[in-house]
Amino acid sequence: QVQLVESGGGLVQPGGSLRLSCAASGFTLDYYAIGWFRQAPGKEREGVSCVSSSDGTTYYKNSVKGRFTISRDRAKNTVYLQMNSLKPEDTAVYYCARLPRGVCSWPSMGPWEYDYWGQGTQVTVSS
Repeated sequence: QVQLVESGGGLVQPGGSLRLSCAASGFTLDYYAIGWFRQAPGKEREGVSCVSSSDGTTYYKNSVKGRFTISRDRAKNTVYLQMNSLKPEDTAVYYCARLPRGVCSWPSMGPWEYDYWGQGTQVTVSS
């Protein structure tokens, strides 16, 4: 059974950091790209970052480039999103999702391309 479980969200002040985790089970990260998405209230879900399985190539939305880092731990079958210098506009529910192929589709990163999703974790950036 394929599952993705996010954790690590919370309330943080502007300028702070959080590390989100996406623990995968029922499949191996060796063959699937993983994407991180976020959805703020009243807004569409948007792609934030993606990591390809084939060569570990990473991709980032322009507004998070230089602040967020996606990584994967094959031994733990887990993908991380390290978020630094957080801003109030980063506030959203963050989701990880599996792409049914090894190479990220960037910059399109359409949610419809992803076949399994986690339940989401809330990130709130506020003073």
